[in-house]
Amino acid sequence: MPTPRDTQARVATWAVFFVQGLCFATLLTHVIDLQHRFGLSDGDLTLVLLLVPVIAGVGSAVAGLLAGRYGSRPILRISQVGVCVTVILSGWNGQLAGLYALSAAFGLFVGAVDAAMNMQAVAVERRYGMSVLTGFHAVWSVGSMLGAGFNSAFSALGVDLAWSFSVPVAIGVVISVIMLPRLYSREEERATEQAVQTTARVPWRPIIPLCLAMAFLYVGDAAVSNYSTVYMEKALSASGWLLPFAYLVYQAAMLVARVPGDFAVRRYGPAPVVRVGAVVAAVGTLGVVVAPGILVAVVSFGLIGIGLSVIAPQSFSAAGRLGSGAETAIARVNLFNYVGFLVGAAVVGTLNDTVGARVAFVPAVVLVALIVVLAKGFEPRGGLVAQSPQR
Repeated sequence: MPTPRDTQARVATWAVFFVQGLCFATLLTHVIDLQHRFGLSDGDLTLVLLLVPVIAGVGSAVAGLLAGRYGSRPILRISQVGVCVTVILSGWNGQLAGLYALSAAFGLFVGAVDAAMNMQAVAVERRYGMSVLTGFHAVWSVGSMLGAGFNSAFSALGVDLAWSFSVPVAIGVVISVIMLPRLYSREEERATEQAVQTTARVPWRPIIPLCLAMAFLYVGDAAVSNYSTVYMEKALSASGWLLPFAYLVYQAAMLVARVPGDFAVRRYGPAPVVRVGAVVAAVGTLGVVVAPGILVAVVSFGLIGIGLSVIAPQSFSAAGRLGSGAETAIARVNLFNYVGFLVGAAVVGTLNDTVGARVAFVPAVVLVALIVVLAKGFEPRGGLVAQSPQR
């Protein structure tokens, strides 16, 4: 039965997800602005974007190793502040070398946060004994929407780029300082393992479908996150506040779908929910490819958000059920977040540079659709069952 301490940890974990979404969207929706500031070609922009997931994979792996010894809380107390600082500095930086250095630092810190915050979320889910992990990702979407919304509003008001970066992230710094100490300690994380029946080792075979699904979903997410503003400008001739608006709608739709996501998982199980989500996301991505105008494109980005919304949290939830070394399983699955993001940035960037922003989304259509085949791997194999507890 959850205690007031568990509620405190849950709220603190919500805060971590919120700040991560806020920082991520603040940086990603300014991609086109950074391209203009430094006069980057599409090829140069692709190289910068590829740097982030490569280094983030290192950050995730390191977080997995350190969390086994020290717990995820100290990792988050360092790395989330690091994310905030690098995003703020990105707005004030005027040197190309600084752009590459800050992108690498952002990748390292964001990879560590991604892995560690999901370790905290899985620990909370274990204590609650039912699916609650999608709710954390819903809070991430709230933060991401706020970051994109700030960008859109500041762009319409003509606010200087440096302040457009700094104002929203300063909010994140304050929240982090207050809430991070309230996360589970290492001993408390270990104690949550008693809430579920787990095996003594973390096998690779059942993790593979989760890893592939994570990679494929992040090919689609990378296409939207990195190139939605580029697509809006180059494929549809949008400008001003409309450039980040597609990403805002994507995150808003993701939030709308994530709010009831845990209830759907408890009622129908994770596999059917993941399967339906993959179909919706594939349809939405196809809509981006063929969109005749801004309205259809924005609606299509919303469909992608709805479809992809539940896949990542259910990947982490399933990984947390596979073995007592949950940190290892979660870090492995999270690593494929960056594999997908890397592939997505490379493929979409190359196609954007050679054949255009519209066709660049075609590979995402195919790979997201393949998640339908992988959905069976999300079925519980014992431990935490994604159903409402008996009363």
